[in-house]
Amino acid sequence: MANVGKVSLGTSSWSTPGWVGPFYPKGTKSADFLAHYAQHFRSVEADVTYYRVPSQSMVSGWRDQTPESFKICAKFPRSVVHAGTGPKPDPARVLIPSAVQVDTEAFLSAMSLLGDRCGPLVLQFPYFSASCFPEADEFLDRLDDYLGQLPKDFRYAVEVRNRAWLGKPLTEMLRRHEVALVLVEMGYMPHPADVASRLDVVTTDFLYGRLVGDRKAVEARSKRFDEIVVDQSASLQRWADLVGALSERATRTWLFANNHYAGHGPATIRELGDLMGLGS
Repeated sequence: MANVGKVSLGTSSWSTPGWVGPFYPKGTKSADFLAHYAQHFRSVEADVTYYRVPSQSMVSGWRDQTPESFKICAKFPRSVVHAGTGPKPDPARVLIPSAVQVDTEAFLSAMSLLGDRCGPLVLQFPYFSASCFPEADEFLDRLDDYLGQLPKDFRYAVEVRNRAWLGKPLTEMLRRHEVALVLVEMGYMPHPADVASRLDVVTTDFLYGRLVGDRKAVEARSKRFDEIVVDQSASLQRWADLVGALSERATRTWLFANNHYAGHGPATIRELGDLMGLGS
């Protein structure tokens, strides 16, 4: 069983309108969502930062709406980890300093306003086809250089969505930088428990897990995200067992559930917390 003081549970974003009623009190305005959310969970993952570099006023607002003990994790902007203007990533710009440095610095400057309330910052990379990176080595070399230039004021986590890249070259490089490998469950990726059965996935002193799920499967049943529509109990039990086995090697574990995992992020992460013997 994981230590409750070492585990932070939450959801990926807090802005779903369909949560009004089943999670937020009826009549709650969107401007008050985060303040209400922080009454139930100790941490959140800001998805909005993937789509644009947050303004300093936006981040200051998050700080002002949450208690001092609350932690906010966030994704690096799409302009850094994807760099394409359309659906396909642009390998000529991904992690290239001349192309991404301005947005990297602006993102980190804004997040610094959180001070101690800032949790790990996530580099969520898309699936890179062979036309982007024919081999993993080119991407890993570029990532190695980029991580080496990031300021040490923050903690970082890296998510890759190429299953063949989940190997020692990636984990050993992340260990050198004291960066976490994101444990992610989503449609075309292996369950983190399966990855951990063949690879040491602990690359620094904290764990970071994301329950992303299958967007198409969930949206075929509901787009309101106000209730569970896909039974993920068996998979959640595997998460609970995995975190229980690994958590003694980590000073902290961060776990975030997406609406697309089972239909309703808050219910999913609460179910996981119950399986782990934790509250939210």
